[in-house]
Amino acid sequence: MLVNPFESADSPLGVEELISCLRQRWKATYDLQLVVRRQRLYLQVMWAYLEQQSFPMDESAYREHIAEVLDVVNRLGLATEVRRWLWDTRDKPRLGKALSLHLEVEGPEARNLLREFLV
Repeated sequence: MLVNPFESADSPLGVEELISCLRQRWKATYDLQLVVRRQRLYLQVMWAYLEQQSFPMDESAYREHIAEVLDVVNRLGLATEVRRWLWDTRDKPRLGKALSLHLEVEGPEARNLLREFLV
């Protein structure tokens, strides 16, 4: 069984840490997407991954894309929740089925923060 190296981390989630987590968990560097449905924001781990020949991005573009996704996660203050979810989920992305995490923000400024991302 793998040991969770992300359990106690409270700092912002970085690109290298995320890629390391994906590779440890699933032996592949899956794509992440932010999705808005019914005025809710979700983080999805997609079934496509960097190591596929048909993947539409090169490594540089992939890292830039992941940095943009993580910027939103970190600005919402959800890095620890995302770390825990990535490590603890029992599912695995597979063709046609992404993993999905509802990004919930609590506190007095939660509505304003989410409104910034729910365009």
